[in-house]
Amino acid sequence: MNRILPRTGAMIVTAAVALFALCLITGFLFGSYLVCMFLPAGYLMMAAGLQYESHESRRVAANTGMAFAVIYAVLIYLVYFAQTTTVRLVELSEQARGILDFQRGGLMFSYDLLGYGMMALSTFFMGLSVQADNPADKWMKALMMIHGAFFFGCFILPMTGMFASMSDGRTNPGGAAALTAWCAYFLPIGILAFRHFGKKPG
Repeated sequence: MNRILPRTGAMIVTAAVALFALCLITGFLFGSYLVCMFLPAGYLMMAAGLQYESHESRRVAANTGMAFAVIYAVLIYLVYFAQTTTVRLVELSEQARGILDFQRGGLMFSYDLLGYGMMALSTFFMGLSVQADNPADKWMKALMMIHGAFFFGCFILPMTGMFASMSDGRTNPGGAAALTAWCAYFLPIGILAFRHFGKKPG
């Protein structure tokens, strides 16, 4: 069970990222929001597996990564549950829509970026905790740690206002390209994690 659940989580991560990319390409807005709520669940399961198997000397890094994973999940569920319920179904005033509607680049969009910044920190610390004993695990470790660099853009750049015109990545070509590039980067992490948890424990 301690390997089945994180392997299932890695499979969910892989499928969610692939489906998110597909929704971006096809312009299926609701689908992209819905898929984004499966990704945190899969990532939490995957991160918990890495935390469980981490060596005692790397346990602080693993615990730190797990804490950031939980923060990421909370923020993302708040953002996308709001988009698929209140924003989609309730007649909002223009002011409320400016704050809540992801496409307007308001508070929810900023929370979304903050959430993925927390995910980047989580992957960095989780990568630190991985004991890489083979080439595939070394790639997974490196990709996770390099992904940590996304934190700076997600945390600092929204304060500059530069993302305001790219808030709706599904209709803005630049935003769509950036999100698709992120999908292409993160997809191998899910695949390598799925392979990692499929190995028999040594």
